[in-house]
Amino acid sequence: MLKVLQARWQQGFRTVAYPDGPPPELPARFAGRPQIDSGKCQHDCEACVEVCPTQAVRKNGPSGELTLDTGRCLFCRDCEQACPPGAIVFTREFRLAASRREDLVVRADQVAAAVDIGDSLRRILGRSLRLRQVSAGGCNACEADTNVLNTVGWDLGRFGIQFVASPRHADGLLITGPVTENMRLALEKTYHAVPDPKIVIAVGACAISGGPYAGHPEAHDGAASTVPVDVFVPGCPPHPLTILQALLDTVRKSRT
Repeated sequence: MLKVLQARWQQGFRTVAYPDGPPPELPARFAGRPQIDSGKCQHDCEACVEVCPTQAVRKNGPSGELTLDTGRCLFCRDCEQACPPGAIVFTREFRLAASRREDLVVRADQVAAAVDIGDSLRRILGRSLRLRQVSAGGCNACEADTNVLNTVGWDLGRFGIQFVASPRHADGLLITGPVTENMRLALEKTYHAVPDPKIVIAVGACAISGGPYAGHPEAHDGAASTVPVDVFVPGCPPHPLTILQALLDTVRKSRT
């Protein structure tokens, strides 16, 4: 026991200071919110569109407007590498969540999306948030980055946000995975077991749009196909900091 206490003393304070301090250092390969520079886009070139594995990158209309849907994006950066002029660049911005699905589509000179769950739900969720996590056929990457928030390094509970075992004790759901056919009914029943009013948070490209499984006959292209979604958190998987920021935006705006 003495050795355990000694080791803990030597480790010191390990919880990240964010949001009261600077965010933790992001890995060198981190890909955050993309930016589009229409002035650098060669409109007769579709290299970025052709390399995208999920059709997240598109050119629209007669003008060939370049857009990138972060709800479908796997953040593989293939489009960035396929564009020598640099019309698409992935920044270090980790704030990616939005309340409206259409706000996840990045355009040139677009203002970043935000989380806004509405005043009535804000008043109820202003002091705490209890979530039931549902893995609706995910690969466990989004689940792992969500679960890490419960470790001492992040200590999600200090914000009054916790994951619970029963949906009947929850304020809402945090859903990962594309919603496979085998999980569709389970997700639907879990949603109805959560007392009203409730919130639904879709985490990761699979939960938002089906990700790489979009259009598959055994998947349902995301949580919104089965339940109403209030907050979308892009990524494949989203960094824990991105997920944390989305949850903080939900709770903190409830306190204003």
